[in-house]
Amino acid sequence: MKTNAPEIEYKEKRPFVRMNANCRMTFRRADTSCEHAGVCLNISGSGVLFQADQPVEPGKAVEIHTIPNNRITPPLIAFIEVVRCSLTDDDHYLIAGAIKGIKSE
Repeated sequence: MKTNAPEIEYKEKRPFVRMNANCRMTFRRADTSCEHAGVCLNISGSGVLFQADQPVEPGKAVEIHTIPNNRITPPLIAFIEVVRCSLTDDDHYLIAGAIKGIKSE
């Protein structure tokens, strides 16, 4: 079906492309050893977006561990600073973080 709507050209303003991840992950605040489960939704060279059952305050330091869905993709261990945390309609939290460092195993 063809529409008469004009095509809108969109230019990505972020310096890194976001890649869908949709994989399990764990995370822990830097001030505790208690790990929590989450789902990594997307990741880029500078940030990550994940969903969790509990909030993390913006400004907090968090260590994340992604658990890829296949053996080809390596896991990622990174240190992030939470920049945004918002409650979703289904009582989960969307947590966005800026990657501050990557840990090698």
